Amino acid sequence: MANLLDLLNSDLGKTLINGASQQLGQDKAKTTSALSAALPLILGAMKNNAKTPEGASGLLSALNNDKHSGGILDNLGSILGGGGIDDDVLNDGAGILGHVFGGKEQNVAGAVSKSSGLDMGSAMQILKVAAPFIMGALGKQSRQQGVTSTSGLGDLLGGMLGGDDSPEEQSMITRLLDADGDGSVIDDVAGMILGSGSKKSGGIGSILGGLFK
Repeated sequence: MANLLDLLNSDLGKTLINGASQQLGQDKAKTTSALSAALPLILGAMKNNAKTPEGASGLLSALNNDKHSGGILDNLGSILGGGGIDDDVLNDGAGILGHVFGGKEQNVAGAVSKSSGLDMGSAMQILKVAAPFIMGALGKQSRQQGVTSTSGLGDLLGGMLGGDDSPEEQSMITRLLDADGDGSVIDDVAGMILGSGSKKSGGIGSILGGLFK
């Protein structure tokens, strides 16, 4: 099962980073940092939402939509090339973010901005691109694995986050996203916007809970 590290280190991930960097006029290091923050925040929120029957049903329905079948992954180069990021992708991304974060997108963009050094506008654009990318990746994997149940959905999301995979893969995800090496994947991002040096316990769920109060 592909996880965040696999995706960012793959040719697909490089296309995403290079294309977003060029379209936003930002350097690759900041773009990579922004995506490294955006991807687990979006996935973590999706996993939290999927813990409720309504949330799980809504996400499964969205993944079964042809729009999220994985086609975006095959056309990423053209979508992020030329004269700007495709409006349909940005509109889809805005809709996904609104559903996942429940109107708290500015908080998330603030975390991505402070983590990466991007301005707020660019951080929001990164989120709008990252959300359809994640949905495409999840949709493709859900079809390949025949995911039709809430338990299967939880496994799919956990596997992409790295939380349900082998210790080696979890360690690689942690090294990618945990700047201070304390083993908590996104507390560095969350701590920046929360303005607190204190460490959160309970993993991604408690961190997101703190972010979205």
